[in-house]
Amino acid sequence: MEPASIEPLVDPAGWALLAQLPPYDPAQALALGTALRDTGLDADLVAAALTQSRLRARAVAKFGDLAQDMLFTPEGLEQATRLTVAARHAHRFRTAGATHVADLGCGIGADSMALAGLGMRVLAVERDPATAMVASINLRQLPEARVVTGDAFDADLTGIDGVWADPARRTTSGRRLHELADYSPAVDRLLELRTRIPRVGLKLGPGLAHRDIPSDAHAQWLSVGGDVVEANLWFGDLAPEGAGRSALVIDGAGTGTTLAEAGNPADAVEQADAGPLGSYLYEPDGAVIRAGLVARVARDLGGHLIDPTIAYVTTPTLAATPFATAFRVLDHMPFSLKRLKTYLRERGVGVLEIKKRGSALDPARLRTQLALRGDASATIVLTRIAGAPRVLVVERPAPTGPTTPDPPSPAVPSEES
Repeated sequence: MEPASIEPLVDPAGWALLAQLPPYDPAQALALGTALRDTGLDADLVAAALTQSRLRARAVAKFGDLAQDMLFTPEGLEQATRLTVAARHAHRFRTAGATHVADLGCGIGADSMALAGLGMRVLAVERDPATAMVASINLRQLPEARVVTGDAFDADLTGIDGVWADPARRTTSGRRLHELADYSPAVDRLLELRTRIPRVGLKLGPGLAHRDIPSDAHAQWLSVGGDVVEANLWFGDLAPEGAGRSALVIDGAGTGTTLAEAGNPADAVEQADAGPLGSYLYEPDGAVIRAGLVARVARDLGGHLIDPTIAYVTTPTLAATPFATAFRVLDHMPFSLKRLKTYLRERGVGVLEIKKRGSALDPARLRTQLALRGDASATIVLTRIAGAPRVLVVERPAPTGPTTPDPPSPAVPSEES
């Protein structure tokens, strides 16, 4: 996005127009734009305002009601830290004693807002002029924050006692980058800062490979409502846990629970044992899987994997855990399209949730092939057990008190038996 597409909104007339727009409705956007231009408003101003209205509507998921008082670029919103998560980042810096933090590659300013909101001085550095302009507007009510347009490594870090960096993980064309060497600012140069600044934190993509993690880092994968949103590297006082890996799981109510293991974060992941399918199946949270802590969850649950290569845990009894979603196993069978179709038809299943892990099947295509009819609903899991394709019929158990072992779940006889 060019600065020219933002500038019309910085003018009082542009800001006033934004405030007067109705809630964004894609079905009405074209007609609204025409009506606004017909009143004599400049076409560029109308286009900029409607673009911001659309972005603000999308931003509510990350910023709540605050989104209506912010400006965005499409790319900046895509990479912006959710405000509740940014608050957790800022809390680490404040707890570690940071007073003046450099936010290198600040984007639209989400993390700078959280840092300044906790009373720290912030030097927010952004290379893209349009994004820097947006950050300045979003930080306008926080005098503790100062925005500088320029390269992160040209910034004067005198007096800085903490660095937060969120390097861009996409090209200008939108292609996702997978190698840390291709991020901007460059991750290797950011890591060099920890030799002269006591507190350094980096926000990276969830696909961060363990082999790329420095041995002195605490690497934490974070999920919100089941979606893995980022991986963070914390150094020095920002990592009171010490070196290691952890998963921070934040539920829909905003409550966070952490599972951590100390040690060299680049070490090989512990492998859990595998065994027969029990009465319950657990789907570990994505952050747990990324952090390599599935074996820890299996051990804590008193269970094992259903297959050495699949991150599904099974147990004979139901146990509560914030780190995995539990399902009761109702039936299981070798995968056969004909058999599965007959099974669902006999039970009148017309609404089907399809989950998969370790299966190459396309759920959308399978749904069409099954030709579902009926009023009943069901959930199936496409996976492998002992290397063989299987279908599990499961349900989410209702919350209960202490449980006792269930009888073994019935198996649907296979053609091989």
